[in-house]
Amino acid sequence: MKFCLTCLVLVLNLSVMAQQPDTVFLKTLIESHSEVFEHVLHHPSHNEVQVLYTQIDRDEHNVPHFKSFSYRLNPNRYFYPASTVKLPTAIFTLEKLNKLNIKGFTVKSTMITDSAFARQTKVTKDTSSKSGLPSIEHYIKKILLVSDNDAYNRLYEFVGREEINDKLKKYNLTGTRIIGRLAIGDKDESARHTNSIDFYKRNKLVYHKPALYDSKDYSMHLENMIQGKGYLDKDDKLVMKPFDFSQNNVYPLVDQQSVLKRLLFPETYPENDRFNLTDDQYKLFYKYMSMWPTESKHPTYSPPEYFPAYCKWLFYGGDSLAVMNPHIRIFNKIGDSYGYDIDNAYIADFKNKVEFIISAVVQSNDDQIYNDNKYEYKTVCLPFMKNLAQTIYQYELKRERKYQPNLKKFKFKY
Repeated sequence: MKFCLTCLVLVLNLSVMAQQPDTVFLKTLIESHSEVFEHVLHHPSHNEVQVLYTQIDRDEHNVPHFKSFSYRLNPNRYFYPASTVKLPTAIFTLEKLNKLNIKGFTVKSTMITDSAFARQTKVTKDTSSKSGLPSIEHYIKKILLVSDNDAYNRLYEFVGREEINDKLKKYNLTGTRIIGRLAIGDKDESARHTNSIDFYKRNKLVYHKPALYDSKDYSMHLENMIQGKGYLDKDDKLVMKPFDFSQNNVYPLVDQQSVLKRLLFPETYPENDRFNLTDDQYKLFYKYMSMWPTESKHPTYSPPEYFPAYCKWLFYGGDSLAVMNPHIRIFNKIGDSYGYDIDNAYIADFKNKVEFIISAVVQSNDDQIYNDNKYEYKTVCLPFMKNLAQTIYQYELKRERKYQPNLKKFKFKY
């Protein structure tokens, strides 16, 4: 009988996830707070706004059930996903490690990266780690704490482009493709090649990952892949023609939130559809997604360059002076580039027993020139993110719930 009840819960949850989100509620909520959303309300298309908000209601067994609401959500309209692609890549890294199942090869194994093709670089040490050596675990920490680009590139090289995109298909993330490293101009042939990597337990080689080449193409034809009126090229020369995103990563909000739900609430998915992660690996993600950078010891992130809200855009707006609510933790992954700010977040208030998910993107590039580093992040994008989450949070505080959530699995000592 217990088995049948579990099956019923999973069927109901999958049915809810397949439903189209409500498109009226969020629009009404945002318009009712025009004093803080005035700019975006006047320029929603110009600012490329998309929002997906999901309410969570627990049943008597503490199983979460979801109901989603959207604002201008359009999976066929392209936005540059920037660092948000790091989360699924990190997940697939641990899945690959678990599948290999090699004695002595763990998340803590020393990871020595070689180079064999143009734009590839070697890595033999990492001074930010306690041991001074790189590892999968340390790279994941750096990705989740401060969205480190090099850490992502190393995991991309370990998993390999073809396997990453095969995994996306496996989990029905059909609107997504991850086809390159970040922040090094990785396109075309260089993106197809991934480095050889050796893993060690002390001084003993436990696994050699060979250099790989991905011959496959992952063509996508979406709205808005050609943008703006000009861009600065690799020599910082102005080219007066639209900027082409057609060879970049793609990761729409629907897929972003799907990854976050599957990671945080695996119990709502059939066993075969869950990520292949151990309990400790789930906890690794939960802890470092929700930790403020300044709470970390290895690696260490200190003011003024780093601050608690450094990667917390929804709710805090990435404000260096933000006072952090001691009862709230945000489990998220952000991205910013080309004028786009994106945040994909689960927000939990342990005192008031409130939890919800928001995935949002907003862009501001008023001069319509790309690569010039003249974007209105601080005046348009981040205030929108902060006000959006704060507005929804105030609504959530008043929203009635039949059963209060038990959030103990998301509480950690930092």
